[in-house]
Amino acid sequence: MSDVYIPGVKSRFNSEKMIEDLMTLERIPRERVGRNIENLQVQKGYWQEVGRRITSVRDSARFLYSFQNPFNDRIAKTGNDNVITASATREAQERTYAFTVKQTAQADRFISQPLDEKMRVDAGNYSFNVGNEEISINFRGGTLKDFVDAFNHRSKDKISASLIAVQSGTKSLLIESKVTGAQNKLTFSGDSVDFTMKIGMMEKGGDNAQTFLIGETSVKKGAEINNSVIKLPPQSSASLPLHASIDSNSLLMLKIDTSTRIETDANFGIPKPPPGPSVPSASVSYGGITIENEPSLAPIPEWKTPAAPQRHDDMAVLSLVFSDGSSAKLPPITDSTNFTSRQYFLSEIAQGRTITSLNIENTNTHREISIGNIEISDPNTANNGLRPVNAVSTARDAIITMEGIEIKRPTNSINDLVPGLTLNVKGVSEKPVEIDVKADIEGIKEAIITFVGNYNRLIAEINVLTARSLSSVIRTTNDTVIKSNVDDTILNELTYLTSDERTEMRNRLGVFNGDVTLTNLKNNLMRTVSAPYPTSLERELSMLAQIGISSNATRVGGYDASKLRGYLEIDEKVLDAALENKVPAIKELFASDTTGDLIANTGIAYNVDTLVKPFVETGGIIFLKNNTLDSRISQDEKRIATLDRQLAVKEADLKAQYARMESAYSRMEQMSNSLDNFNQQNRINR
Repeated sequence: MSDVYIPGVKSRFNSEKMIEDLMTLERIPRERVGRNIENLQVQKGYWQEVGRRITSVRDSARFLYSFQNPFNDRIAKTGNDNVITASATREAQERTYAFTVKQTAQADRFISQPLDEKMRVDAGNYSFNVGNEEISINFRGGTLKDFVDAFNHRSKDKISASLIAVQSGTKSLLIESKVTGAQNKLTFSGDSVDFTMKIGMMEKGGDNAQTFLIGETSVKKGAEINNSVIKLPPQSSASLPLHASIDSNSLLMLKIDTSTRIETDANFGIPKPPPGPSVPSASVSYGGITIENEPSLAPIPEWKTPAAPQRHDDMAVLSLVFSDGSSAKLPPITDSTNFTSRQYFLSEIAQGRTITSLNIENTNTHREISIGNIEISDPNTANNGLRPVNAVSTARDAIITMEGIEIKRPTNSINDLVPGLTLNVKGVSEKPVEIDVKADIEGIKEAIITFVGNYNRLIAEINVLTARSLSSVIRTTNDTVIKSNVDDTILNELTYLTSDERTEMRNRLGVFNGDVTLTNLKNNLMRTVSAPYPTSLERELSMLAQIGISSNATRVGGYDASKLRGYLEIDEKVLDAALENKVPAIKELFASDTTGDLIANTGIAYNVDTLVKPFVETGGIIFLKNNTLDSRISQDEKRIATLDRQLAVKEADLKAQYARMESAYSRMEQMSNSLDNFNQQNRINR
């Protein structure tokens, strides 16, 4: 059936196939140009990848000597993370600090008694204060949940409220301040006073405050009193009656203001020699003649200067005396020329005993101590006379000591004590906790490893692209290229490649074989990283190999061709040892200033950056390579467009020619049939 000819449907001579075969031959130049475009686009992709690798090397090199270089970073390590932690900036000095945490900062958190969850809150104006800031809620009335929602909506991130399920059908209301510090107490006013008392959150507190007047009649033992201030010179004492009964659950606090004045050795005088006896002279006069007596003799023993008194310093000058005759030392004060307020929780010190007096024993030889503003008060009694029934926590400052100096801050995050160091107070400690501020060794090591890794990936890319392939090239009739016997040695050395990356790398083998640009770049990079550079420890450290980075850092085995391809290896033990003791010199190894203008002008990282900069900068070598390929691609695309037009004309011409041939043959066949019919008709007519 395939050989049956149907006029107008099928060509008698299979013209379509003949035309297609002819056009296949005509399209060979066009296909060759198309394959050239694909090859050029692949080459452009390879150059772009080389550019990305070079950029990675440059970025990691610049990071090692830029103003953000890791050599200036600092980290803070603490001896006890549960007590205090710290974070350091580049401004922090490398040294060890010791801190003792006496108290953490807290905020007021008050909870009510269990309440019926269906309880309704009356309409009213509920006011709350955190420090000096007031939050007012004009509540229209509703359930506890409605009140909590309205409360949190107007809280201004200063306070919050929540409901805690105690048991089925009951909930407790928790109101908490979000601001820590003794000066940021949570207080109530307006309708909130009656409401908090109604729900058993607050109660009226008694006036437990006692202020003790300092005068001649109240202070026992000798002391200088001036303007209600006790001033005790060195090696003196005083006693002030207090009379306070403290039970074990008491929240009373003793507040005392203290100041000190330290005398120098020059002011602490040494006795001078005594003047000795005064012996008058005697004489007699007669008739204008005066006769002087011989001077009287009063032998004086030789003066021996006494030794200067030994300096004695003792800051634990305050103590409480109890009715049973016992006493307890208060925590030491600190030196301060201005009056500093100090607070002591009496229940922790008195342990249920009755206080009778406050003693001040100034046993110091070079320090004058002043005491003023002595009072006992309940810190949990708000200024409106309310105190919490169930206080989850109460507002207080963080108290820490640094080198004997007591510091108070309203928050547990302290960033104004040591420049460049932020402290985070977490718990109380009995012993000092050390915080060691030092260079960020891990950050420096990571930056160096990143640089070496990017360097090796660039060298690997160049090695693969410029490799000598052992393949033979066979050109077939359809212009395809078959590669065989590919040398996979270079690829086998790159053990970090994934399967897909290895396949892609195999396609790149030898693509730019003989390219001088890449070969020179590789050779220059190898010279740069292996050259010596000036450092402050030039005899001990002037090359990468001295910190464990070289082309054969591990030095294991005999000859290894991979060691000659330019890759760098890292001996981590050697690198870690160098980073432990030679960070400043390692910094200079990567970049240093030899001209005194504070701008780096030499070093491995600096020279690598300078070397690769012409490749990746705007209008650089990679840009020119890609621009040249783009021009060739553009030219070939124009050539393809021309060939496509020519092929279209050629195909149309062939179709027209074969159509005319088919038409002529059909006419000839019709004429032949007509003649045959005519002759046959004549034979019949005879």
